[in-house]
Amino acid sequence: MVDYVKITLDIVTMLVMTALGFAIGMLFNGIARKITARIHNRVGPPIYQGYIDVLKLFTKKTNISHGWIFDFAALFSVAGIALAFLFLPVAGFSLLSGEGDLFLILYLLAIPALGFALGAGASGNPNAAVGIMRALMSMLAYELPLVMVIIAMMVHYDTTSLAVIVQKQANFHWALFIPVFFIGALVADMALQGMLMEKPFDIPIAPHEIASGPMVEFGGKHLGALMLYKMMGIVVETTLFVDLFLGGGVVLSVTHYGWIAYIVNFLVWFALIFFVFFIALLINAVFPRFRIEQALKFYWKYDALVALLILIWIFAGVNV
Repeated sequence: MVDYVKITLDIVTMLVMTALGFAIGMLFNGIARKITARIHNRVGPPIYQGYIDVLKLFTKKTNISHGWIFDFAALFSVAGIALAFLFLPVAGFSLLSGEGDLFLILYLLAIPALGFALGAGASGNPNAAVGIMRALMSMLAYELPLVMVIIAMMVHYDTTSLAVIVQKQANFHWALFIPVFFIGALVADMALQGMLMEKPFDIPIAPHEIASGPMVEFGGKHLGALMLYKMMGIVVETTLFVDLFLGGGVVLSVTHYGWIAYIVNFLVWFALIFFVFFIALLINAVFPRFRIEQALKFYWKYDALVALLILIWIFAGVNV
């Protein structure tokens, strides 16, 4: 017999979680702009500017379209990144997580970016084409060391479930405290910088060089949707890092502390993802942009080499 009440509650929960992810992403975007402005000795926009920008863009009429692929790209990107968020354990709460979900999450993180690339390519703008080429090459570069570190963690924890990895790191048994995975966290953090497209890896957008690259032809509702994609991406990518190395923010057991544990774990998760994002902001504010060949060299020659050594270390069964 179909339990319609449970199905309804699950749908409502997914909608609430998705709205929460977008809201936090817009908040982080506003904070990022304010912090960056202060580092550059400027006042900067208010923290709530992200909410205003998205609302303004969605109320604008979009007159320019380059075909159904162009129109579908923004929706595809937003839906893909939102689905990835629902598979991530947030403060220990796992909505869709299951066995093998780490592979699925990596797959879901690639799909929205590829859909965005298809839409930008349909615009026919040469700046968009250059940005897409750079974005895809950057993706190939940073995913290699990231995947090797994740495989090493799968072997160490003997699971492919991110929820289980989070559970095994409860009560501050964080992977970050294991020496080999502390190094792995540094490797993953550099990959995160590329995923967030923050300096020195903001090569695909490069506003002063290729006029924001893939985003150059998007405006109105299309641009508003892409802003949502970017903002949710901040939450998803920092949450993935926190789940892998910082126990997902789980510090209290729900079994022993009930709803208090949910609140405390959520606050810890929020603080941790902001801290990870804050580090990315500081790097972004003080480093110049790499050229594409410099980024590839960094990821494949240095980051990937360290990740490979970590992987060999784990497979060799050395006590970590």
